[in-house]
This record gives sequence, C-alpha cells and structure tokens, in this order.
Amino acid sequence: MFLAPVAVAESTSARVIWLVRHGHYLPDASADPKLGPGISPLGVAQAHLVGDRLAQFPQTFDARYVSPLQRARDTAAVMGQSLSGATFEVVSDLAECTPPTRRQAITEQMPESELIACQQQLDRLFETYFKPGGDAAQRNLMVCHGNVIRYLITRALGVDKQAWLEMSVGHASLTQIRIEADGSYKVIAAGDVGHLTPSLLTGASGDPERGLAVPKLPVQGAQ
Repeated sequence: MFLAPVAVAESTSARVIWLVRHGHYLPDASADPKLGPGISPLGVAQAHLVGDRLAQFPQTFDARYVSPLQRARDTAAVMGQSLSGATFEVVSDLAECTPPTRRQAITEQMPESELIACQQQLDRLFETYFKPGGDAAQRNLMVCHGNVIRYLITRALGVDKQAWLEMSVGHASLTQIRIEADGSYKVIAAGDVGHLTPSLLTGASGDPERGLAVPKLPVQGAQ
C-alpha cells in the first residue's frame, strides 16, 4: 500500500484521477441481479470516512463518475454528503468484471468470451478517460470496483495486464493516477486506506471478515 499525499501540485493539462473502491457489502439474494447488493452498515461508515478525506483537499473535482452497480452507487451517495452534495455520472464501463489473469485456475470456469469482453471494456475505459486534461488541469473522481482499479493500475504502469490479480485494494481505498501533459502516467497512490481505522479495514488480502454492530453492554453483577 502506498500512502497518498494530501494534495499534489498540478501542471497545466495534467489530469489526476482518484479511484475509490466501493464500501463493504454482504450477499443479498433479494438484490436486483443486474445491480447487485448495496453496501452494509460497515460500508456506509467506510464511505463516510473516504468522503471526509477527499473533502479535505483544497481543490474540487471537475468530474465525478460511478459504476452502475448498487454498491458503488451507494458509496458515491454517502461520499457526496461530504462533497457538498456532489452528484456522479453513471459510466457503464466502470462496472465490475473479470479480465484475463495469469492465475488461470481462478477463471477456468468462466467463458473465455466473458474474460475478453471485460478486457475490452476496461481498455475502452482507460482510452476514454485516462488522457491529458486538455487546456486546463483536471481532477476526476471514480467510484468503482477492485478488479477495475487493479487492471487500470497495470495499464498506467505499462506492465503485463494479466498481472492485476497480484495486487489487492481494500474497500473504500484510494488510488491516484496522474496523466501528464505528454500522455505519460504516474501511479501516485494505490490502495490507500489511511483514513480508515484498523477495525474498519476489509476487502484486501489478509483483512478479516468484520461486521458493524452496537456491542452489548456488560451485565452488571447483583448488588
């Protein structure tokens, strides 16, 4: 994990993109199969904290985007409360999917066509949004998913795109990618969770399963 600086100086025509993974969620058989479940109470707490972290930056975001899946939209809605009621544009290419990976045993039950379609989706996303800012510096915010973020990191680094599964980013983590005026890339931060307390860390490799509940009061002994 690389810790993100509070703010990064921006030169003209650079674009800085902040990627936020959605908050913690639980399986829900009653959820819309296309949208998936929303975030849990723990995920709400995580989303509040990442929103508060972003609200501390001196610059505002020029554009805000969100995946169409419910857990990402819930996260963005909670974050928006800290960002002066900011709204987010839904971008279908931010939806979670699974691209090809070196670890073929993990994807052997998935149709190859589905893996390739995901790779094409994420490459399209990268080519559309990860480019210089034009006449003025740009700051963009995207709320999306773990697979999406890890794949985009491999694209920015220019490494093997099938290496995305060698990384792990937790729920409500921050990843920052800078696109310079000349079109080159810098990964400034990856999977930063400095805004979360240890008891709220979920979703990354090694994080335990957690819940968020009001603890029971201790039973008082008889007088």
